[in-house]
Amino acid sequence: MPAGAGRRGLPQGHHLCWLLCAFTLRLCQAEAPVREEKLSVSTSNLPCWLVEEFVVAEECAPCSNFQAKTTPECGSTGYVEKITCSSSKRSEFKSCRSALMEQRLFWKFEGAVIGLALVFACLVIVRQRQLDRKALEKVRKQIESI
Repeated sequence: MPAGAGRRGLPQGHHLCWLLCAFTLRLCQAEAPVREEKLSVSTSNLPCWLVEEFVVAEECAPCSNFQAKTTPECGSTGYVEKITCSSSKRSEFKSCRSALMEQRLFWKFEGAVIGLALVFACLVIVRQRQLDRKALEKVRKQIESI
């Protein structure tokens, strides 16, 4: 009788999969109450553009040197747009992502992917040559032993 033929239940590898799924489900259920608490934060501390409708007064533009030092919204992307909230009529700055910045990030990503592809292609070629040499040596030894 083959090993494992009389065993019932899931194959050996599937137990680990189900265990990971159950753990992930528990983890997601544990995070749910925390998210509800975050949503109940008072809206007085939040920027108006998160809780109200707004109109863009000035389009997305790079931050000046002065803005970069004084405006916290410039810190994350280096670009900022001026908005006016409809209800409160407050003018605020909002961090934004420019098309130029997105294009640069895209091409950096593409370059990294192509570079990694070339590195791994070279590794595959080198490994294939090693394996071919080992196979040739094995065949040569078999021929010499005859």
